[in-house]
Amino acid sequence: MAARIEDLHASFDRELRAEGRSPATIRLYGQSIPVYSRWLERRNRPATVDELTRPAIRAWLAELSDSLELNTVRTRYRGLHRFCRWLVDEEELDHNPMEKLSPPTPRPKPVPVLTDADLAALLKVCTGKDFNHRRDEAMVRVLLDCGLRVSELCGLTVSTVDLDAGSAIVKGKGSKIRAVYFGARTARALDRYLRLRSGHRWAHLDALFLTQRGALSPDGARERLNVRCGEAGLDHVHPHQFRHTFAHDFLMAGGQERDLKRLAGWSSDVMLERYGASAADARAKAAAQRLNRGDRV
Repeated sequence: MAARIEDLHASFDRELRAEGRSPATIRLYGQSIPVYSRWLERRNRPATVDELTRPAIRAWLAELSDSLELNTVRTRYRGLHRFCRWLVDEEELDHNPMEKLSPPTPRPKPVPVLTDADLAALLKVCTGKDFNHRRDEAMVRVLLDCGLRVSELCGLTVSTVDLDAGSAIVKGKGSKIRAVYFGARTARALDRYLRLRSGHRWAHLDALFLTQRGALSPDGARERLNVRCGEAGLDHVHPHQFRHTFAHDFLMAGGQERDLKRLAGWSSDVMLERYGASAADARAKAAAQRLNRGDRV
């Protein structure tokens, strides 16, 4: 009778420890074993080494790809691949069913872009004259106008924001410095916030955005956004969606890709392609609808 997959889990862990693998690697590789076993059991198939077949593993990976992030699926792939290789070495299997089975490849995902209705609802709940409302409106508008990473937003300082010029100096990834620009309504929101900020207990700090405990952190910015989205009746909105929306709007307005790369702080065209995909799709759709030959005959 074929051995149960789970019964070999402990022996596999001992092999990895003997190889000097880290506890984290052992844990990650080992996770694939119960995940695959449960997948078999849900299909009323015995969770034994006989069920470690190429078609079954391919179907398992395909199902994982439908519900999990690519990195998680790749981790499951690597773990089971290493387990199968060990089974061959231990003569529990005649051959490795995952030999020449390619790892999952990334599939393009639709870029989430905020609608005007979403933004209007979000800004509406930020309307108010107290410190938190003024700060949150300024924060949302800066994210929208400048397409900043949340770490860049929290890294802004009072001295690097020029309200009259509608610009700010940002330190991005790799400590790269760049200028970003914002419109009149964002400048007004920042002006209102800065006037209240001047009387804040932490006003002496360099950080532009403050909380009752000091400088606003990236986690704090995400939490403030979650609170405002809840008040606006919106599903969870991640700060990075503002960056996607900024790129989408810039390209839809006719902005040049080279300029977008500079404004967003990208050094690679890969990110430009990813963030600009929604705008490219929208332009292609509009062009196709304008040129439909069947509507002209």
